[in-house]
Amino acid sequence: MEKFEKATFAGGCFWCMEHPFEKLDGVSEVVSGYTGGHKANPTYEEVSLGITGHTEAVQILYDPVKITYKELLNVFWKQIDPTDRGGQFVDRGGQYRSAVFYHNEEQKLQALESMKALEESGRFDKPLVTEITEASNFYKAEDYHQDYYKKNPVRYNFYRLNSGRDSFLRKKWSK
Repeated sequence: MEKFEKATFAGGCFWCMEHPFEKLDGVSEVVSGYTGGHKANPTYEEVSLGITGHTEAVQILYDPVKITYKELLNVFWKQIDPTDRGGQFVDRGGQYRSAVFYHNEEQKLQALESMKALEESGRFDKPLVTEITEASNFYKAEDYHQDYYKKNPVRYNFYRLNSGRDSFLRKKWSK
C-alpha cells in the first residue's frame, strides 16, 4: 500500500497554486485552504479581510516514492515572488504571503536548504522573505474554490493574465 505524505505551500491566490502541482506524477490530491492563523474554521470572507492571520495555501498529498519533497519545493519556488513580503502579485496583504509549512524536520531542512540555494543562485536581486514555518491546522476552503481553474476557466485565465504572475515568472525563470 502506498504511503502518502503532505506538503503545504502558500503562494498568493490558491487558485494559481493548484494547477502546477496537480499535473505532477505522484501527486494524489491538491486542496485549497487556509493555514497559519489563529481562528478555527475561517471563511474566505474572514481570511480575505486579513483578520484571521491565515494565508491562502494548498495542501498536497503525494507519494514520496514517485515524487520527492525536494521536487515539490522546486515547483513551488517557480510559482511565486519570494522577495515580496506584502503578498503575491496583484493580491496584497498577509493573507497572500508566501510560505512553506513543513510537516516534519526533514521537510524543514529541505525547505531551508532549497531557499538558501535559491538565494545564492543570484536569480533574485532582493532578499528572499518567504516564511518557513511549522505546519498548523489546515482548513479546507469552500467547495467553489477547489479546482477553480477547471470549473471557471475563463474567469481564472482572465484573473491570472491580469495578476502579473505569469509575466514575472517568465522573466525570472526563462533564463
